[in-house]
Amino acid sequence: MTTQITRQVVADTLSHYLQGQMSLEALVDWAEEAMLDGDIDPQDSLVLPEIIGQLGLADVRAFGLTWEDCQKLFHRLGFQAHIFVEPVS
Repeated sequence: MTTQITRQVVADTLSHYLQGQMSLEALVDWAEEAMLDGDIDPQDSLVLPEIIGQLGLADVRAFGLTWEDCQKLFHRLGFQAHIFVEPVS
């Protein structure tokens, strides 16, 4: 059974990576799997494959994934990213 890939799913997955809840390797694996077996939401079929493809290359030094890249990706997905800094307890 394939999972439908929506803007929300991609934004949530990228958020999990940025919050340290998944590794870069896991993010890349997710993106590769989504490109191969994911059911891309038809109304987002122009933007999602490009964004997911970029995430799938994030572990390649020539491409990488900077904070600025993430901000642009979130914007294209219809979201805005914020950073919250908390003291270590």
